[in-house]
Amino acid sequence: MATSLTLVATIAVVPASAVAQPGASAGKLDRAELRAALAAVPEAGVPGVLAAVRDGRHDWQGAAGQAFVTKPRPMQPQMRHRIGSVTKTFVATTVLQLVDDGRLGLDDPIGQRLPDVVPGELGTQVTVRMLLNHTSGIGNYTNAMIDSYAAIDRMQVTTYAPAELVAMGLAMPPTNAPGERFSYSNTNYVLAGMLIEAVTGNSTAAEVQRRILRPLKLTGTSFPGTDPTIRGPHGGAYFAPFGVRDMSEFNMSWGGAAGEMISTTADLNTFFRALLRGDLLRPATLDQMLTRVPMVPELPAAGGYGLGIYSLPTPCGEFWGHDGAVIGHLTYSLHSRDAARQVSSGINLSHYQLGLPDAHPIDIAWQTFVLTAICPASGVNSRSAQAAPQLPSVTRMPGNDAVVAGP
Repeated sequence: MATSLTLVATIAVVPASAVAQPGASAGKLDRAELRAALAAVPEAGVPGVLAAVRDGRHDWQGAAGQAFVTKPRPMQPQMRHRIGSVTKTFVATTVLQLVDDGRLGLDDPIGQRLPDVVPGELGTQVTVRMLLNHTSGIGNYTNAMIDSYAAIDRMQVTTYAPAELVAMGLAMPPTNAPGERFSYSNTNYVLAGMLIEAVTGNSTAAEVQRRILRPLKLTGTSFPGTDPTIRGPHGGAYFAPFGVRDMSEFNMSWGGAAGEMISTTADLNTFFRALLRGDLLRPATLDQMLTRVPMVPELPAAGGYGLGIYSLPTPCGEFWGHDGAVIGHLTYSLHSRDAARQVSSGINLSHYQLGLPDAHPIDIAWQTFVLTAICPASGVNSRSAQAAPQLPSVTRMPGNDAVVAGP
């Protein structure tokens, strides 16, 4: 999944007069406003939406619409959801803990640890840091993998080894010289997962569980591995071109350390609060994580990517987090730098924008909710399509300008 670069640009240009300024209602949540903004998302065409919002010590969780298209069951706030590339922040944090442990260096060439995976000159040029901030220049394997609707059916039931995914990315033309510029690639994070395993001797899932999930008691968060089922309460997952077919049963090995994880919106807020408040990394290492490269070189003020986390300018200040897209589920998780104001939200429909040049009503409604959550007392509900994002996506169908999918 590529980061939402259109979201970066559109949030940045929303007039400051349209929203509250930072601190305008600190410590307060307008629950009626949040409920109304959330209810507008299924009204715009998505089956269901769920969210968790925090302001200081105040929490709000909500859901609207239906969990499944073909059977009436309301969406519930605590439901588990595939979070796609928000996985990258968990994996990057684990890599950075190994840096804190002195077992890995950010400027170590990856060929030192993975000589058989990335051999030769490339292995000596690409560093750990370049994987985490997407400046390696290594191709994005999902662009090669997802080339047709038939490919999605194949992915659903296929188990992919990480080395197989990396080989796809390495076979693609490089996007840039190592370290030259930002170019989003899921291959980078599959390699990051392989680094974790090479250094620790344990699986990436086991290390994330030991270092992050268990200490923070994130009981709704997991790596499913090759298990296609979302364990625990969850809704369906709908890929718009496939209509009412539920895609929630899916072998996510194709996403791996780049986008495999399942979580809840409340768990995501807990994780990002611990991360941004310094509970998971040493201060100097967290500073490295939050050191960004521009995601759009010609628009450096539009947002930057750190090490597994990005920042966006908004009318209420700078927010940090990540988004994720898989077949049928989309996720946003955005947080103020002090983690006082947080929003994580997911919907159970993806790729409804195929072939459409204009902002989709779902995009308008969902971003309106996100801005309502991060900019309290905003009057944001009356805003129009000027604030609409293009949601996470990467791969284009052959002969079609429509975007298909990526973690």
